Amino acid sequence: MIEEKFIEDLKKNDPDAFKKLYEEYAPKIYGVLKNYVNHDEIEDALQEVFIRIIKGINGFKGLSKLSTWIYRIAVNVGKNYSRKYQRSKETSVDFEDETDQNPNIQAISNTNVKNEVLEELDYQMILNIMEKLDKEERLLIKLRDIDGMSYNEIAEIMEIPLGTVKSKLHYARKKLRQFIEEANLV
Repeated sequence: MIEEKFIEDLKKNDPDAFKKLYEEYAPKIYGVLKNYVNHDEIEDALQEVFIRIIKGINGFKGLSKLSTWIYRIAVNVGKNYSRKYQRSKETSVDFEDETDQNPNIQAISNTNVKNEVLEELDYQMILNIMEKLDKEERLLIKLRDIDGMSYNEIAEIMEIPLGTVKSKLHYARKKLRQFIEEANLV
């Protein structure tokens, strides 16, 4: 009932509903797009997803959950960007680190610096290890293990059979576990 009211408000072009939509879904969409889009263009892709949502909301029939429909749009936009990269065969490498971009980074207090640094290193190592997975494997792990989506929702978003989702997710997790073990993080 709450989702139906929210969709109705979106269809009425309620600014508060669009604000809520952006606040709730922008981080999730961003996470999906990271699997497909170069960092330099991710904001453009995010904007494109929201434009498609706004333009398409009146045609949304409610045959799936709103979130499933939105994720499907995000995946399609991401795939379009990915195809664009493959066609252009351009690669950009960013050799800057965060300290190059912001020389005014201030020192953190010494209280738990060691623990914070170790946790950050582990987190960054896991992110780096995730990059070893292919796009589809990263997306499956993100949708299921990070966003908590059901297998059925993932199957609908990715337009693949339910059994394929389960199988591919099993192998993606196995591969990720192997990479983590090889990096001695476990």
